[in-house]
Amino acid sequence: MAVFTVPNIKVSGISACVPTQTEDNKEFALLPDNEKDLFIKTVGIRYRRVAPPGITASDLCLTAAEKLLNDLSWQREEVKILVFITQTADYIIPNTASILQEKLGLSKGCIAFDVNLGCSGYVYGLSIVGALLQNMPGAKALLLVGDISTATISMRDKSTAPLFSDAGSATALEFSLNSDIHFNLQTDGKEFDDIIIPDGGYRNQFSEKSLQYEEFEKGIERNGLHMKLDGLKIFNFALREIAPNINTLLTEKAIDKASVDYFVFHQANLLMLESVRKKLQVAAEKVPYSLYDYGNTSSATIPLTMVTKLREQLVSQKLNFVLSGFGVGLSWGSAYIETEKIVCPQLIEL
Repeated sequence: MAVFTVPNIKVSGISACVPTQTEDNKEFALLPDNEKDLFIKTVGIRYRRVAPPGITASDLCLTAAEKLLNDLSWQREEVKILVFITQTADYIIPNTASILQEKLGLSKGCIAFDVNLGCSGYVYGLSIVGALLQNMPGAKALLLVGDISTATISMRDKSTAPLFSDAGSATALEFSLNSDIHFNLQTDGKEFDDIIIPDGGYRNQFSEKSLQYEEFEKGIERNGLHMKLDGLKIFNFALREIAPNINTLLTEKAIDKASVDYFVFHQANLLMLESVRKKLQVAAEKVPYSLYDYGNTSSATIPLTMVTKLREQLVSQKLNFVLSGFGVGLSWGSAYIETEKIVCPQLIEL
């Protein structure tokens, strides 16, 4: 396990942005009424936010970043690092971070690059930005994390369509003495095809066949450009790996679990997350969920949950968190962070 500490880094602000368009799983045609109710009760998702054509993950992150920078009163030339984490970039090339650097008015002295990660992306992103910042005293950074996952799913696939939603986020970090973030990051590439879009890359390049729908079972039809998700394998993976990952982080860094104010998980599945919570023996009031209103927004679920469920506490209190992201790759990790009266604008709609 990769357990390590990134020293002298603090989170100064978090913002999030979602599309205004909302879809209701009560109206999802592929599920009969009795299955809809059971789905909402067990998986925990009723509403999903869907980006219209022409709105990308970078647009949502850009909106969140503009608001956060203004509320922080940061000068644009102070930002020396911009990392954009997404699976739904604007283009194959160039990297979207370069486009965001220009749109945000950041200087040419700003490092800007993309990272292709999904549901573990926020935790991994904190470690990447932190590692860069610790060698740049006085520098400030933006971690932009978001996806438009609804663009990758088949609306004829009841195994994915009711799950996914769109969002973008911005997290401001800066060098700060005696402010550390602890991590435990892991990967299991042999399970890479449990969540996959098979076609469109350079292993299986786009062809006419990529557009042909195939019926896998009743209510599950998709083509090669759509996401395939093996829900049972991912459920079992989460039950097997997430609690031990968090417990190892807390044990190796001598952190008292009882002292953690909140555990914020990637918002994948309510039954799954409740099972993990119980394995960790953590009280329900310490584990906020945004699933019901916003669904699974991939890499953005952790900051979105913090903004929508913990904003009042974030802006007014000193808090410590365990953050846990897990999914595509397979990739998973946890982070222990402390915040103190950070800037956290209300949720933005675009």
